[in-house]
Amino acid sequence: MENIETGLLLMVVGMATVFAILLIVIYLGKGLIAFVNKYIPEEIIVKKRTAAVQSQSLPHTQDNSMPGATTAAIVSAISVLTGGKGKVIKIEK
Repeated sequence: MENIETGLLLMVVGMATVFAILLIVIYLGKGLIAFVNKYIPEEIIVKKRTAAVQSQSLPHTQDNSMPGATTAAIVSAISVLTGGKGKVIKIEK
């Protein structure tokens, strides 16, 4: 019976120690996050998407039979889908 009591006591002490250490880790992590957010703010990167779309020239179609509005719609759709990184070079049927 003495061995069971010793085992249970060690289990309770061990679980309490682990719980206390986990609480310390949680609060240190929260403190680190608060410190970093306060003193080291995130850099804000501004993208100029409209300038890229305006400076992009419309591509030539193979037989120039496609209206300008259709070509402009295709170019703007590709620009929106690729986030301004894609470029239409040639449109073919």
